[in-house]
Amino acid sequence: MRASEEGAPNQLRQVISNLFSDAQKAIAGHRKLVVGLRKIQEACVYETPAGDKSKTLRDAFDEEDFNFEFSRCVLRLMSIRRVEVVGDRLMKFVAAFLKCANAALIPAGDGDEAQYQETPASRLIAQLLSLLLQFTSSKEKTVRYRATQLIAQLINSLDSIDDEHYVLLETALLKRLKDRESTVRVQAVLGLGRLAGQDGEDEEITNNGLSNAEGLTSKLLHSLRNDPSADVRRALLLNLPLTPETLPYLLERARDTDGATRRVLYSRLLPNLGDFRHLSLSMREKLLRWGLRDRDESVRKATARLFSERWIQDCANASRDEGVGSSLETCSPDMDGLLELLERIDIVNSGIESGVAGEAMGEFWKARPDYVNEVVFGDAFWQQLTPESVYLVRTLNDFDKGKTNNTVQEKMPEVTTLAFHLMQHAHNLLRHLENDGIQAENRAEEDTVEKEFVVEQLLYIAKTADYSDEVGRRAMFHHLRDLLASPLLPDEITKLVIEILRNICGNEPTGEREFCGVILEAMAEVHDVIAPETPHVDQEGDESFHSARSELSDSTPTKPFQSQGAGTAAIQQLNEMKAVQEIMVNMKCLHIAQCMLQNVEGALQSNAQLVTMLNNLVVPAVRSHEAPIRERGLICLGLCCLLDKKLADENLTLFIHCFQKGQDALQLTAVQVLADILVTHPSLMQSPDADPDVRRIIAKIFASGMKASQAPEVRSATTTAVCKLMLTSVIQDEDLLTQIANLYFDPMTKENAGVMQTLSYSLPVYCHSKRENMELMANIAGGVMHAAVELSQDLEEGAEMVGLGVVGNMLTDWTDARKLVIQDEIAMDWDAVGRRRSQAVNGDIHLTLAQRVLERALHHGCSREERKAQMSMLGKLLVNGNSRLDKLESVNNLVIEAIDGNLAGDAASRTSINKLHLALGKALGEARKRTADAAPLIEAEPGPSAEETGMTDEGQLSDAASTVNGIVQKENVADDIMVVDKQDSVIEGQLTDDEEMT
Repeated sequence: MRASEEGAPNQLRQVISNLFSDAQKAIAGHRKLVVGLRKIQEACVYETPAGDKSKTLRDAFDEEDFNFEFSRCVLRLMSIRRVEVVGDRLMKFVAAFLKCANAALIPAGDGDEAQYQETPASRLIAQLLSLLLQFTSSKEKTVRYRATQLIAQLINSLDSIDDEHYVLLETALLKRLKDRESTVRVQAVLGLGRLAGQDGEDEEITNNGLSNAEGLTSKLLHSLRNDPSADVRRALLLNLPLTPETLPYLLERARDTDGATRRVLYSRLLPNLGDFRHLSLSMREKLLRWGLRDRDESVRKATARLFSERWIQDCANASRDEGVGSSLETCSPDMDGLLELLERIDIVNSGIESGVAGEAMGEFWKARPDYVNEVVFGDAFWQQLTPESVYLVRTLNDFDKGKTNNTVQEKMPEVTTLAFHLMQHAHNLLRHLENDGIQAENRAEEDTVEKEFVVEQLLYIAKTADYSDEVGRRAMFHHLRDLLASPLLPDEITKLVIEILRNICGNEPTGEREFCGVILEAMAEVHDVIAPETPHVDQEGDESFHSARSELSDSTPTKPFQSQGAGTAAIQQLNEMKAVQEIMVNMKCLHIAQCMLQNVEGALQSNAQLVTMLNNLVVPAVRSHEAPIRERGLICLGLCCLLDKKLADENLTLFIHCFQKGQDALQLTAVQVLADILVTHPSLMQSPDADPDVRRIIAKIFASGMKASQAPEVRSATTTAVCKLMLTSVIQDEDLLTQIANLYFDPMTKENAGVMQTLSYSLPVYCHSKRENMELMANIAGGVMHAAVELSQDLEEGAEMVGLGVVGNMLTDWTDARKLVIQDEIAMDWDAVGRRRSQAVNGDIHLTLAQRVLERALHHGCSREERKAQMSMLGKLLVNGNSRLDKLESVNNLVIEAIDGNLAGDAASRTSINKLHLALGKALGEARKRTADAAPLIEAEPGPSAEETGMTDEGQLSDAASTVNGIVQKENVADDIMVVDKQDSVIEGQLTDDEEMT
């Protein structure tokens, strides 16, 4: 509004302007200012009593004048920048006044009719909205922002809007929802969220069968999932109505890329959502898993607070008279509520080793010490254990371990009592399993799983128990020994029992031998229980089933039980039964042997019991014709090879054969075993005495295992094995490195998440850990770039690949010597007297990269796209005077040849190669100066005179130079040896326990 259109100044304008001026100072005085402005409006609209001070305003001005002056002040707000806090204050003041005026000036009426009657306030709002709608499409982003902001403020502050303006506002805000400025889109969301929350009963049905409100909600949900601005997604998260249709999309924000958005979900939306038990079981588990394992610490804290305060409060039936969204007040401990909380998160499935329940309960005990003090474990508690109650004990026991106070340990039973309760519940489980085998049609699988879970948790508690008490140690030892001999014992429980027995026996060699003897005795008992003696037939060629007491189970299938009347149904049934028994025997015994071998560290040949087990159980199992037995036997043989290098050397060809001829499952096992053997015994690949044919075949196997024709699991395992072997420097193969680098850039690799994750971690670590690795990557960089070009040209329809510029940037980053974990000392700065001044980064690796790239560009056929990507790499290389002089000169000659041959076809490529040329010129000058500065050092060396030695000046200088060069070379060699040792230690430190394969 121009000044000529505003008219002459008047008293009403001065009064209203003063109120707006005071409103921009602080929000605290808005209430008083709103009352004053409302009185001015009343004076202009209604008749005033005689003697009223505002009578002069009524005589001079009317409603139209007030609306004009008020709108004039509002228009002044449109040009206030977003960063100015006075703009937000005035917006709130305007919205507060209109809300107050609308509520005060609505005349009396019956029902809803009075709400829609025209009033001075409604006329002012209509005039103001019509004015603001004109500014929502302004070219100035500040004007669009302020207009949209005020509209959103009005929508959220007013109780009702007439239908005509409702449609106009919705249309205008939907357009602003696609505004190029994210701040404008946020304000549009604030207004549309209120419109989407209105009842859609009276909405018109559109052509696609949706009401206006439903169509608006779908558009907002689309923005929630696709808007690039985190601020917009966060605003939608907080302003969308909570309905069964919108809730799944809102909970999806737990996986948002923005940490603040994820935190808002856990700290504001979920606590205000209401009772969490209305969520589905899978959604509860996902929310906990996503939140507690989030990379952002603030999200993890918000999730822990949600679980330990809000969710437990819902289960404990705390008083919520204040309504949803009230402040959280910690309720008194309620153990029944805690047990219900564990039940609500499906503790049987989420409480496993990889589940999230353990992390949730750890945060709960940390945040709620009142529950820690309240919990009591009496005799009745241990007699009537449920999955929830036993998991409560197990997590509390794990939480208390390592703490100085013994508050929890005083509540835990002694080892003897714990062993008694463990065996009581274990026998209940075994009886239940035995009854299930007899009455298979009436099996209660859920009861079985719960009983197994209870026993597992008791074993976890026993695993951390203190066995300094000899009586308790003996009691637990004998109970577990008897339990292990049961053939019906589930595999997971068997594994835990063996681990506890290993702890009880101790780490000494005698304890390890005792442990192996106990396990083998239990294995023999298992064999005799499952496979009792079958009738022996005295006929040449027939065999009886051997007992494991005298000789451990022979996993080679015995010949079918036959007689002269073979072929009858009874004999066939007997033979089938015998074959099934043998499979059961060997699978159970092999599992026990596998668990035992995973807990043994001593040499294999020094333990006669392990040798016997190897010969009588493992070797026959590997030769078995039954695939499950053969696979498990191969795992046990691999574990034995980890204990004995000679055995590993003898069986390498066996594992190679299994990979070449076996099915997918056998290939997966073979490649994992091969990788573990080579990591444990690296001399099998690195020793000069190693068979070169075997090394070549192993490299060929790994190369074939990473091909696209392999099964996804085999491909992922092979890639992990190759990366592990290369990180530990067991294998240094240029062809394998080229293959995994090409595999990383292959767009088809995205379909295999395991391969992609392994390569994303391993390639940067491999290159930045050792100079030798980085040099190897620089040597193959040209070929990798060429392969990436071919991949981009052969893309299938719909496939996407990273640009060649990205490939070049990653190769440049992987070969940047400044990012080495430990810098070497090949090149040094020297002071005037010949002393080492400081360590400098050597740029030879990037020179090697430039040499390979230029050689390929000059002497091989390259496409225009490849040359452009290659030239782009050259401008980003590290070039300095600390590199070798001959390498600098070689690369400089190649650059000159490329410039003379017009290799750079575009301006960007010419800029890159000229930049490299200038850097090489400067580096050559520094290198030559450093070489020339070495001459004074030679003359300064003390020694006999020429007359004393009888040598000429030329001969003296020549011998002295050779002496100094020899000293420098020896010193560099010593430094290189020291650096290699340090680098090897870094490589070992970067390998974590969870990277080991079994």
